[in-house]
Amino acid sequence: MKEEILNALNDQVNLELYSAYIYQAMGAHFASEGWEGFSAWMDAQAQEEMEHARRIYDFIDERGGRVELMEIEKPPFAWDSVSAAFEDALEHEKKVTESIHEIVTLARREDDYATESFLQWFVDEQVEEEDTVETILDKLEKAGEAGLYIIDKELGQRGH
Repeated sequence: MKEEILNALNDQVNLELYSAYIYQAMGAHFASEGWEGFSAWMDAQAQEEMEHARRIYDFIDERGGRVELMEIEKPPFAWDSVSAAFEDALEHEKKVTESIHEIVTLARREDDYATESFLQWFVDEQVEEEDTVETILDKLEKAGEAGLYIIDKELGQRGH
């Protein structure tokens, strides 16, 4: 594996771990505000992001590369509203999507078909991630303040 691709994949591991970290922070925020369903949804999302990081970690190892774990940036810990947290989540997912696309472009430029093929799952996953958060934001907008309780209960049904 070429060094530039290895570095990009290691950066992506860090970004996925940060994703878990920020979702865990959102979950903690919602728990402290009494939003058990939103908290549970964020906790499940954090777990999913850890799994994404591990997938990339394992791929690097399988390709003979060396995983380099880096410092994880401290995430925010409070949001002004439920919608504000989900808006941040959507912006973060867009950043992850952009990063994945940049690595795919790099893999194509370097004729690294294995990495390009591996990343296709992440490309598809990011479409789902963004759509899910956008759907939640749409529900929050339509529901208004009173509807937050219903959405909180609905999101609490998500399993890990």
